[in-house]
Amino acid sequence: MPSFDVWAPAAERVELVLPEETVAMTRAGDRWTTDRAAADGQRYSYRVDGAGPFPDPRSRYQPEGPNGPSQIVDPATFAWTDDAWHGVALETAVIYELHIGTFTADGTLDSAVERIDHLVELGVTLVELMPVATFPGDRGWGYDGVDLYAVHPAYGGPQALARFVDACHARGLGVCLDVVYNHLGPSGNYLSEFGPYFTDRHHTPWGAAVNLDAPGSDEVRRFIIDNALMWFRDYHLDALRLDAVHALVDERAVHVLEQLAAETDGLATSSGRPLTLIAESDRNDPATVTARADGGDGGFGLAGQWADDVHHTLHVLLTGESQGYYADFTDPGAFAKIARTPFFHDGTWSSFRQRDHGRPVVPALTPGWKFVASLQTHDQVGNRATGERLSQLVGRSRLAAGATLLLTLPYTPMLFMGEEWGASTKWAYFTDHQEPELAEAVSEGRRREFAEHGWGDAVPDPQAASTAHGSTLRWDEVSQPEHARLLEWYRELLRLRRAVPALADPALGVTDVRRDGDVLTYTRGGYTVVVNLSPQEIAHPLDGNRHLLAGWDAEPGDGVLTIAPDGSAIYGPPVEE
Repeated sequence: MPSFDVWAPAAERVELVLPEETVAMTRAGDRWTTDRAAADGQRYSYRVDGAGPFPDPRSRYQPEGPNGPSQIVDPATFAWTDDAWHGVALETAVIYELHIGTFTADGTLDSAVERIDHLVELGVTLVELMPVATFPGDRGWGYDGVDLYAVHPAYGGPQALARFVDACHARGLGVCLDVVYNHLGPSGNYLSEFGPYFTDRHHTPWGAAVNLDAPGSDEVRRFIIDNALMWFRDYHLDALRLDAVHALVDERAVHVLEQLAAETDGLATSSGRPLTLIAESDRNDPATVTARADGGDGGFGLAGQWADDVHHTLHVLLTGESQGYYADFTDPGAFAKIARTPFFHDGTWSSFRQRDHGRPVVPALTPGWKFVASLQTHDQVGNRATGERLSQLVGRSRLAAGATLLLTLPYTPMLFMGEEWGASTKWAYFTDHQEPELAEAVSEGRRREFAEHGWGDAVPDPQAASTAHGSTLRWDEVSQPEHARLLEWYRELLRLRRAVPALADPALGVTDVRRDGDVLTYTRGGYTVVVNLSPQEIAHPLDGNRHLLAGWDAEPGDGVLTIAPDGSAIYGPPVEE
């Protein structure tokens, strides 16, 4: 059973505030405790040196939001049925990123359970939830969470998350959760009332850095690592996606990521199932995923990391956009390079950064499955001015061509919700800040940012409820012919990826690419992929020993494959299933 215990090293007085009374707590080193028993469902908060009351920094539930009291949650009350679940390994994973609030019309974890079968039939193996830690209001992306241990009440709270994970496991799906340790949101953030959770020794785009290496950082590191272990242990999660780890500034000899990876591996060993850490990193450094070594000469030892260079290359190929960081990826040789290694910038000049960037990947140390690649993500869609999806930028046929490229590369593929049917709904940036000044600042900042790029009044107001509503998937589209055809193509590509090991082979440095203008041809393990991004129909040679395994607007003829603009084909030896 949980107990009342809080870290407040500089406090001279800490009180436990209960609905019916206030109880003085006892100092025990840097912590404060009481012999008062905690009961499941009980609400409470803390007063520190007369200020407050404040929610518990390790609160498991904030039923009234980040400014209200905390509520005791006993994980022993979760009704699990997944004893036979043995986990999912990243080596064979297909990831599906979704936002609970806009995945269904109800926007809850329980309503998301109703769509699990769709994901299973699609061929997904690992569902990645955008952050569920409590944030202000009901609507938001979740990256401004302030109660990192508490499941957002608008999504259904902790019991609902347990039900969702249990239901996924029952259908053979693993669950990954996006967690944010590099900053906390500005609203409802009371951590500094308790202790030195932040330090001005380092700075991030969000202000003072999380204190990972200054005085008091031992407890802050435990705050982060214990949080990660809680999701694995108490909620039976299979993986965590760590947001922007390059902003975790840590000058200690053992970086917090290395410590987290080591403790996660230890828990995986004791639990008997794989537990996976996937980093989002802007550094293009394979050390994020290379193995730890005694003496500190190895990497951090995380299982995987996002490969944004793969996304950028595919995006430029499909859209022709070249602004900002996309400029370097207009290089005609970009696709050939990322087909062999996940980092286009591996020590090369980055015009966007105005410096050299990245480090080469050593194929023998880092197989391709360690790198998560995508055509679309919440960032790449939602941070556009109006939240256009790729299907809205280039059409469903060209998106189908992109899917062919993504799902035949040597990386772990990730889809963004609705991508598989070319959803007509955009996915924009939305918030629900409760303070009028902050709400106006966010809305005005968004307008000003994109006005500089010429979008002006077209930018949706993040605070408007209609912006989140307009970003919600419409599941009635799935059965409409134009959407159903694309959905079937995604299913076919994922089926073929399972049936033909060569197409999912994670070996780096071996993909043979030929580019003839806007026609891409590459071979992997005896199988050939052709993608026609040109505006003309092409006739591609096809000898008699090869068979068309999958084609989008591609027709086999007498010794040739006729492929329409934006068409694609995969051919090779017959597949025995």
